[in-house]
Amino acid sequence: MDDRTDNQDGAETRLGIRASEVQRQNRENLKRLFAETPLPADDLLVNLPLYMRSSIVSKLLWVNELYELIAPLPGLVMEFGTWWGANLALFESLRAVHEPYNFNRRVIGFDTFSGYPEAKPEDGTDELVHQGAYSVGSAYRDHLEAVLDYHEAENPMSNIRKYELVEGDATETIGTYLDAHPETTKACLEAIRPYLARGAVLAMDELNTAEFPGETVAYREVLGLDRYEMRRSRFLPDRTYVIID
Repeated sequence: MDDRTDNQDGAETRLGIRASEVQRQNRENLKRLFAETPLPADDLLVNLPLYMRSSIVSKLLWVNELYELIAPLPGLVMEFGTWWGANLALFESLRAVHEPYNFNRRVIGFDTFSGYPEAKPEDGTDELVHQGAYSVGSAYRDHLEAVLDYHEAENPMSNIRKYELVEGDATETIGTYLDAHPETTKACLEAIRPYLARGAVLAMDELNTAEFPGETVAYREVLGLDRYEMRRSRFLPDRTYVIID
């Protein structure tokens, strides 16, 4: 979907792994155009679609597609694995668009910020499945919080903090988080099957992906493949969501 990008540790991400050589060359040209933009910073911030590939627009539409599904429901948004945090910021903006005064729709991001733990056999053998992939460095959390604070201040109900970052292995921190926030449990998403409320939306980005089989294995073992109807995103071919009924 996106192209390969070097993170702080020099590890190449999987984004854009399916791009052709011509596409990669074109994207290098786009990066050059972006780096050399004549637009002043103020103008660039409101003209980012000028440099945005259609695949990225598709991702934005996909996240909006998910938000429209949950907007009529109570609960919060949880993302397990935030990387640079773009989805967290997008969810904050979408809340301001779809339900600006719903201060109960908090956005919670779970991440180690140090990348993947040691890979297991069920995670696959792709070259990008390795310990430390998607690491953003321990110092990045402060920057991400500053960006999310900006979005809080820009949007309605700015006096109430409506996001939270939970650092650590989500398989370990989710239980602690839910114990500390019992009011959230009826709208939570996975790791948490007992807490999945009727109508909850579970979104996945690697289901049925050969390079990263672990997500499919986990879904099959926890929820089963024959219980809930799976729906593919209208905008991205490798994005799937399930509505718990």
